[in-house]
Amino acid sequence: MSPPSPSLTSSASSGHTCPVCGYPHLREEPRHRDGGGSYEICPACGFQFGVDDDDRGVDFASWRQNWVGRGMPWSSRGIPQPQDWDPAALIATLPPTAKNAGLDEAI
Repeated sequence: MSPPSPSLTSSASSGHTCPVCGYPHLREEPRHRDGGGSYEICPACGFQFGVDDDDRGVDFASWRQNWVGRGMPWSSRGIPQPQDWDPAALIATLPPTAKNAGLDEAI
């Protein structure tokens, strides 16, 4: 049985935010205080912290740009896509320093 799909509009804080796509329900901080990645995979954009960045050398902005270019698909097969899923709105919630210059025009 699949876990329940979290609502993205829930007022209760239920997780950590993905710095790539803005998904607000990661179980762990993407980067630990000691600098290491959590190894969690964001169910929305598919970025795996500590692997895609540390091992493969992909930065958040590059992954985001590629993901946007592919139409921002939901990545997880095990976690259902939330009914109120709006990836463009979630990207808009990221701090300006996390966004790629010119990316807003692509969304």
